Amino acid sequence: MIEDIASLGFRRVELNYNVTQEMLQEIEPMIERGEIGVSSVHNTFPHTPDPDYGTDSVLLGFEDEAKRRRAVDLLVRSAEYAHRYGAEAVVVHPGEVPIDHADVKVLEQLYQEKGRESDAYRTAWSAFLERREREAGGYLKRIIDSLEEVCEQAASKGLNVRFGIETRSRPNQMPTLAEAKTVIEALKGAPVGIWYDTGHAIMMDRLGLYDSVQEMTGLMDHIVGVHIHETIGLSDHWCPYVHSGDEQFYDAYLPMIERAGVRVYELKAACLPEEIEASHRLLLGKLNMRRQEQPHVGR
Repeated sequence: MIEDIASLGFRRVELNYNVTQEMLQEIEPMIERGEIGVSSVHNTFPHTPDPDYGTDSVLLGFEDEAKRRRAVDLLVRSAEYAHRYGAEAVVVHPGEVPIDHADVKVLEQLYQEKGRESDAYRTAWSAFLERREREAGGYLKRIIDSLEEVCEQAASKGLNVRFGIETRSRPNQMPTLAEAKTVIEALKGAPVGIWYDTGHAIMMDRLGLYDSVQEMTGLMDHIVGVHIHETIGLSDHWCPYVHSGDEQFYDAYLPMIERAGVRVYELKAACLPEEIEASHRLLLGKLNMRRQEQPHVGR
């Protein structure tokens, strides 16, 4: 897979939570030889088979203190690997409000079958949102506490990485953009910011959780990195512009991509090389045009 990525002309990769210790035996020599660079590492890294610490978990917000501390330790371990590989950031799924996935699927089905403006969707969404808001506070506080501990340990170990809390793909998952702002403000001065996953943010906007563009006010200076992909309906990880066939919609997310320190394409296997290349050309062309249009400030 890394050879395929390199053949497309990319020189850095994000190593994610599916990378096992066995895979690293082949990947690490490639890093050491300079055949590939690592832009970011996605917690928990390497792969942790225990679902309690998987991508869809309470993780840093566990009420159980032993589980929470284990989640902290695993995030520090991810940061150690990131530092070792020269990566700039660790992508973090901080946690979620533990609402059954089946309940979330009902919302998604109503959205797709009835539409966001239907009475059925509005009623179900209102009940869901009330529950989420009622239960989120304790999890958010523990996430903040956990990230503070992680940053203290990372500093003591001399780990030169930033932590980006990622916008997620399900409405019970944390953070919303308002929650991200709360976390970042609580940890002012710590190397914690937002990892803006554009496709996930679009999905949450469509469901009604937040405004993925307007609510970025106050967060633009705190973007650690971005995952670049577009969403068709509620299906994500498609090539921007190419698969949607819309050459304007994704423009709203170009400012976030510009501000990000780390930029990562997060595309599904269905994206063909020629589609990736076409999307990349469009995206670079639009970003270059924006740079040319911006006024130059002189002294």
